[in-house]
Amino acid sequence: MDMIATKKMPIASRTHQFDEMTYTVDGLKVKALQMCPLKKAVNRIVVYLRGGKGQVGRVRAARLMQFAYDDTLVIGPYYRGSNGSEGRDEFANADLKDVTYLIRILKQRYPNAYVHMIGFSRGGIQGLLTFQDYPVDSYIIWGGVSDMHLMYEERVDLRGMLRRMVGHPDKHKDAYDKRDAIKLIGAHSPPILIVHGGKDKQVGIHHAYYLEKQLRSKGVDFDTFYQIDEGHVPRPPAMKKALNYVHQWMAKCEGK
Repeated sequence: MDMIATKKMPIASRTHQFDEMTYTVDGLKVKALQMCPLKKAVNRIVVYLRGGKGQVGRVRAARLMQFAYDDTLVIGPYYRGSNGSEGRDEFANADLKDVTYLIRILKQRYPNAYVHMIGFSRGGIQGLLTFQDYPVDSYIIWGGVSDMHLMYEERVDLRGMLRRMVGHPDKHKDAYDKRDAIKLIGAHSPPILIVHGGKDKQVGIHHAYYLEKQLRSKGVDFDTFYQIDEGHVPRPPAMKKALNYVHQWMAKCEGK
């Protein structure tokens, strides 16, 4: 587990430098896009867990920049098998290590920095399965998948992909049980913020409602920010409000 290469990316920013990082996980070279502050010390780390698969939903600089302040390092792992990373994407299985190993590397470099994870879309389940493995300060699930069975039921267009990567829910019950994040979450879990749009057609808001119900029953510290008239990606005015709420949430969790 180590960072083995850093490639500066030609992305213009007055406050941050963009680099493509390469690190090793299970003997594989895995990549991530990082933006690191230029003028201030790193006081906060935001780990952005992308949605989609392959080129769909890939990590983009514009998305990372939404979560950056002058003292904030933002990084998005590509996941194995995607965008130049070795290995095969296993959809919330061995690829979960691509997240946890990265956080450990960052905490070694910045031991005093706060760490927040943000899981978008497919990244939602990735985060729910990993945010407790290292002492992150909070987890934000944004338009995120909270249950694989719900995903299989609602996304008829993705069932072929899920059968190839995970299996059929009835025939491969163990594979879906392995990806059941709810059973891992308890009252002592880090706090969670649920952000979701009421008109989200990619990941229905019932994922958020289901997660909210489960967190409440377990006594988990959580909050919600629902935008009932928005879809999977909020429109600009709504996006601004959502980002403001996320930033306030992170500051609150840091005791600011």
